[in-house]
Amino acid sequence: MALFNPQLVPPALQDDFRYCLEIVHNREENFPVASLLAPPRLRPFLYAIYAFARTADDFADLPGRDDATRMQLLDDWSRRLTQVENGQADHPIFRALAHVIRTTDMPTEPLHHLLIAFRMDVTNKRYDTLEELLDYCRYSANPVGRIVLHLAGELPFEAGERELREERLLGGLARCRAACSDAICTALQLTNHLQDLGQDAWSGRPLYLPKEEMDRFEVSEEMIVKRRFSPAVGSLMLHLTAQVREMYLSGEPLWRQVPWPLNLELSMISACGLAVLNKIEASGGNTLRVRPRLSLWDRALCFKNVLTQVMV
Repeated sequence: MALFNPQLVPPALQDDFRYCLEIVHNREENFPVASLLAPPRLRPFLYAIYAFARTADDFADLPGRDDATRMQLLDDWSRRLTQVENGQADHPIFRALAHVIRTTDMPTEPLHHLLIAFRMDVTNKRYDTLEELLDYCRYSANPVGRIVLHLAGELPFEAGERELREERLLGGLARCRAACSDAICTALQLTNHLQDLGQDAWSGRPLYLPKEEMDRFEVSEEMIVKRRFSPAVGSLMLHLTAQVREMYLSGEPLWRQVPWPLNLELSMISACGLAVLNKIEASGGNTLRVRPRLSLWDRALCFKNVLTQVMV
């Protein structure tokens, strides 16, 4: 019996998409990934996108590998993506991706942007300014939102990709959707960084705190690496949390501009991100030793609030 609708996923590709689905189910995320809230026709495609990105992210971040090995793995992932562009695919994730690209006219440029970000995780261990960190998010997070909108038919990728080079070419509504999507995706990325602060620097991953902000609050890198929480660290974290909250709020118009049930999925994503920020604030900004997580109850409350908002 086919796991996916044969009209969306041909029988020959059922196992490949099942492989992608297992990657989704085996990873914990703050926000829903192609959940039951997402339009059914999008879920298999989102599984393939997530599997591609999550596996590449693991290449860059998982411990026990030196930087040269990580770059080799990412180079191989890039090679496989190029093979898809040339009509060849030799891996379950890439066979699924090839089907997504073929049936939705999705360009591969945003996927290459994600790989740029994962390489940055290997080569860029520090960020001097907030603008540098936001530039990283333009590659690591924003392409995902634009992919979702493209797959849903809410932001043609021709416009979305041109906008990366020349925003004036976008129409007003498309420009608004792109900007809102970018704000939410960047906020999600930064939320993860704040949430994982005690794990990232300690495990050798990049320190995703702008040095100019650390200097402003008199927080040293040693405090973070050695997990020494202080009022200064708490003030810095609460300051950054407030900035990220504003990003979520600036992206809020997006879910009012897209149809049901995509608006429910997008609103839930933001709600879960904001719930994590609430936990960070409740701890006084201390995520150095305890990583805040959302319980099933937390997620249920998010869903209740989201459903009330969307149905208004």
